[in-house]
Order: sequence, then structure tokens, then C-alpha cells
Amino acid sequence: MSSQRARRSLLTAAFLSLGLALTACGSRVDDAGGGAAAESCVDTSGDSVKIGFLNSRSGTMAISENTVYDSLKMAADQINASGGVLGKQLSVVAEDGASEPTIFAEKATKLIQSDCVAAVFGGWTSSSRKAMLPVFESNDALLFYPVQYEGLESSKNIFYTGATTNQQIVPALDYLKEQGVTSLFLVGSDYVFPQTANKIIKAYAAANGIEIKGEEYAPLGHTDFSTIVAKVRDAGAGAVFNTLNGDSNVAFFKEYRNLGLTPQTMPVLSVSIAEEEVGGIGVDNIVGQPVAWNYYQTIDSPENKKFVEEFKTTYGATKVTSDPMEAAYTSLFLWKGMVEKANSFAVPDVQAAAGGVSFDAPEGKVTVNGDNHHIAKTALIGKIGPDGLIYTEWSSGAPIEPDPYLKTYPWAGSLSG
Repeated sequence: MSSQRARRSLLTAAFLSLGLALTACGSRVDDAGGGAAAESCVDTSGDSVKIGFLNSRSGTMAISENTVYDSLKMAADQINASGGVLGKQLSVVAEDGASEPTIFAEKATKLIQSDCVAAVFGGWTSSSRKAMLPVFESNDALLFYPVQYEGLESSKNIFYTGATTNQQIVPALDYLKEQGVTSLFLVGSDYVFPQTANKIIKAYAAANGIEIKGEEYAPLGHTDFSTIVAKVRDAGAGAVFNTLNGDSNVAFFKEYRNLGLTPQTMPVLSVSIAEEEVGGIGVDNIVGQPVAWNYYQTIDSPENKKFVEEFKTTYGATKVTSDPMEAAYTSLFLWKGMVEKANSFAVPDVQAAAGGVSFDAPEGKVTVNGDNHHIAKTALIGKIGPDGLIYTEWSSGAPIEPDPYLKTYPWAGSLSG
């Protein structure tokens, strides 16, 4: 998706939220900050409460987002089997974002105002999140967003359970520097996340003596990478930093291999390829390539072994787990913890209770930062094995506190301005 189209999506979402916020029904929920709040129609009078799942079940992002839906469904079933939340069963209303930001905004509005859900879980691309953001803020509703992203954002109406920049991109750059990489070629999809991520990467590179040999973007869903990969080959960079999203990665890595480029000659470090995408790309096309995440199926812990076993039992022995779906699974349990700490489903109460809520997740213990609504996460660099799984090569060793605006990095001073 082009940046121009993404901007149109943001405008559409803003108009939707402004025009429809007036129609919400039910009792008033006061904003924690003291300003005017939207009406809430969430009904907690019965023995169940509605929650919304909003994922791309179709379109170019379905390769990544279907497994997120599956993990959310498994989490809801487990919570219901253990007694629900505050004694109420979770009733799921699921919608398809169809890989289009405007549709995400429309469906978010429906879930909040017509279906009256207590919280929404989903989104993947930053374009989808930014299209939904004004909808959730104007309706004073909650979105739990499960995917690593470019940072430089926080909202009282969004909880970010994927990594922010200092928990994934910066550790990935530190790793490449430690490996002796002195030049990079940047390849990404043409929308918010890759463009902002590459702005951060270029600032890091300038401060760390790393040369940027080239920077290329392709629309989401793009399948002809012959020109871009030829430019990558001819540039002779030490490594490629890949922020392509969705099924474009299939075409990119096939062409990369076709031109004889290998992890040994020019590694491609990816931040949006997890176990689920490896199968679609083809293991032979990507084996040995490095990736940066905060969770892999191969993590050796009792919590993860139980998670993987239950996922395979539920969806099939050949299914794999991955970082975004693990972060989505975790998000539902964190929301449960917030609601139970607050003893309330009301948005202001949940927001006030969020800080310090923890969960022993498959990735390790995670804790919510009440100020910026991100969570502490351990950074991992892994390599793709011949079995299609990802094996940890490097770890930060402990959870990294979220710093979405990179305030603790002197080289990033101009990025959020």
C-alpha cells in the first residue's frame, strides 16, 4: 500500500470516528483524564461479556493474521474453561479487516458501537492501527495490538503487546554491528512501519558508522522483485534489513535465492517473518537467514511447551506458533488481569489498574507499563533452521523496558520531533 493511500485511510478513519461517535448507546463512561468521554454500550448485566477479534482473514496479510485469530480464540476458550473473567464467559465477535486500513476502521466502529464489546484484540500493519486509533480514542474504547511496530506512538486507548523499537529493531542493529556489518541495504513495504523503521535505522547507522547502500520500497502484495533484488545484489552491502510485510516476502526471498544470494554472502535480517511465514516462503528459500523477535516456538520453558502443545492439539500437529500470535494470546490474559485487578470492565478502571499487571507468558514473564501501555519484553535474534523453526542465536537475557519514543538513545533525539 502506498503512503498516499495510507494517508487517505487515516483521514477516512478520522471522519468515521467523528461522525459515528455520537451514535453510541448505553451508560456514560467517564474519561480517566477528566475530558468528555464517549458513551459506552457494553453490557455486563448477564453471565457473559462480548469481546471483539479484528484480524485480516483475507487479503495479502492473511498469511500472517489468520494464526493470530487462532491464538486469540484458543486464549478465549481457555479463559472460559477456567471460569471466565469476573465470573462472566467471553462471547467473541469476530470481524475480517481484509488487509485494508479503512475496513479495519469500519469494523472497529461496528464492534464498539453496534456489538458493544468490552475490548478489541487485533490489527497487524501500522496502517491498520493508525486507521483504528482515532476510532478507539473518540469512543473511549480499548484496542490490544499484538504486533511489533515502529514505535514513536502511545495512546491511553491502545495496549501494545508486541515489541516497540528498542525491544526489536535496535537490538537487531546492535547484533549486526557486533557481527561486523558496516553497511546495510534497506528493503520494505511501502507504508508506515517500514518507512518509520528505516528512518530510525538510518539515524542509528549515522551514529554507529554504518553506511546505507540503498533503500527500496514495494507496495503491499507486490510480487515482482527482480529489479529490487538486482539492486541489492549490485550494491554489495554487508547485510539487508528487511521490513517487507505479508506475502511479498515469498516473492522477495525466491528471487533472492534465484540470483544466488545467500545468508553467508549477504544475510537478510527480517523483523516481520516468523514461523508461520517461513512455510509460505519455503524453507529452502530462507534457511539460515536471521530474524529479530521476542518469542520463538523453540523457547525452552514449561509455559511455552504447554502453549505449543495446546496449540498443536487444537489446530493440528503441523501448525507452528509465532511471535505475533503469542503476543495476541498474551494480550487476552493481560486484559483479564487488568479487569480482575480493577474488579470492573469499565475502560477508565481498566486503564487505571493496568500498570504492573504481569503474566507468565510463553515468551517469559511480561509486565505492563502503566504510563505508555507497552510491556517489557526480552529481545531475541534467531536463525531459521532447515526444519522451518527459528533457533535463538542471541538474547538480551532479561526483559527490556519499553521506550517507544527512544528517549534514552542520544542518536534518536530528532526522530520524535
